[in-house]
Parts: sequence; structure tokens; C-alpha cells
Amino acid sequence: MKYFRTALAAAVFALSAASAFAHGGGLNKNGCHTNHKTGDYHCH
Repeated sequence: MKYFRTALAAAVFALSAASAFAHGGGLNKNGCHTNHKTGDYHCH
């Protein structure tokens, strides 16, 4: 059971870290950018 909790915690951490670093950059001083494919302007 202890191994399962450790593995689950590691998986959750790994998945949340991947989503946190999913953006490639190019943000302005407000943390926003335009998606050139859709024309959508949004902030992170």
C-alpha cells in the first residue's frame, strides 16, 4: 500500500509539472499572447 501511494503521488506530480511547463513562451509583459492559428488572445 505504501508503494502504491508513493507511485500515485509521483504520477500526480509528474502530470501536473508537465501541464505547468506546456507553454513554449512568447508571452508579453502581462503574461498574454495571441494564438496565431486561431487569432485568440489569452493570458496565463
